[in-house]
Amino acid sequence: MAQRLATEYVKATLKLSETQMKQFLQMAEDGHVHSRVKILGNGGQEIVLEDHAGEEVHFPFDRREGFYVCELSCRLVNLHLTNLVRKLFLCFKGEGIVNRVYAGFTMSYVYSKGSVRKIVEVKENQSQTVYQYKNTLQEMEDVFRMRDVEQQITKVKRSVNELLDLRNVTYNQEGIAKIDEQLRTHTFTLFALEA
Repeated sequence: MAQRLATEYVKATLKLSETQMKQFLQMAEDGHVHSRVKILGNGGQEIVLEDHAGEEVHFPFDRREGFYVCELSCRLVNLHLTNLVRKLFLCFKGEGIVNRVYAGFTMSYVYSKGSVRKIVEVKENQSQTVYQYKNTLQEMEDVFRMRDVEQQITKVKRSVNELLDLRNVTYNQEGIAKIDEQLRTHTFTLFALEA
């Protein structure tokens, strides 16, 4: 199995409420990692996590609309700190890109709300998607909607046929003009539905 050399967080974002911020601080205390809190202007905080080997990561939290928001870009090497940051990132539904760097290749994970949405393997300027999240419920709803549209198209075509039959037996110009106007409306409706 390949040995991980580093983990990189690229434009990762965490958005915490006041309660979640307290939970974050509690979870940040670990037997191998200790934390410090720096108070910043505008009610923000910077949480610094440091492991026994001296590696640190800084979480700069700004106050925005009642939340603590952290935009994080860092590179981690030591195992304990890496695992703690991963745990915090997943627990508090982080968003962004996390690169796991190995000798000769990088696995790039795209996270949304703490869940992996896409995994890409990158080797020497080549990339290959290994996994991509699919929302099967949404896909099923889309298929159902497409069937609904097909049924609407069938109804409009049936109506067009009836109007054409009626036009063939109508002899006064006023009646033909009304039928033609309805046909024109149905044509636009069909065009929109088939698009």
